[in-house]
Amino acid sequence: MFRCLALKISVDDLLRKPRLQIALDLLSVDEALRIAKEAWDNGAEILEAGTPLIKKEGMRAVRVLREKFPEAIIVADMKTMDVGGLETKIAHDAGADIVTVLAVASDATILEALEYARKHGVLVMADLISHPNPEARVLELVEMGVDILGVHLGIDVQKKLGISASSKATIEITRRIRKLFKKPIAVAGGLKPGKIAPLVKAGANIIIVGSAITKSPNPGDVVSEILKELKNV
Repeated sequence: MFRCLALKISVDDLLRKPRLQIALDLLSVDEALRIAKEAWDNGAEILEAGTPLIKKEGMRAVRVLREKFPEAIIVADMKTMDVGGLETKIAHDAGADIVTVLAVASDATILEALEYARKHGVLVMADLISHPNPEARVLELVEMGVDILGVHLGIDVQKKLGISASSKATIEITRRIRKLFKKPIAVAGGLKPGKIAPLVKAGANIIIVGSAITKSPNPGDVVSEILKELKNV
């Protein structure tokens, strides 16, 4: 099934329609490939080598996803905190189209990542997870020229807040960030079918879903359900 050429993906492309990103936060490349295939076959376009997968399997996880899904948009969730240019290069060499850096990283680190990215056609996503003042940081990230912002409520925080409070918090921060940032916003954190539309209406362009898909006995069905919801927003 042909849908896009990932190497031509741009900020403008990501703004044209809401998309689903599959967070492959797994510990095995084989398991990641199994779920990625079901997701791709059912219409997903963005496949993420999650941080646990990268830490367990290294850049092999990114390389294999690129080899098996040459038309997909591949994200390397590096969560870079230092040596921004080098880690962006490592991920890009393995086949990533989008690389993540932490918003709490120094300006120097983020600018190093962006410098490499601009020269090589990579997009940089700044993940706002655990930032103490996300709105103030967004204004700085705008000035730096970050391509994508990640609104991300971590798993440990989700457990502490509970499902309902976590959902409300994610929607609210997405709505506030949308007023400050005109480029794509990606949202992650305990998302599942039936909870997607409010986030898109709040301003999300990329919906990142992990365990609702990866832990399902029928991952492809969950992907189809979410994509249907995205089309109907």
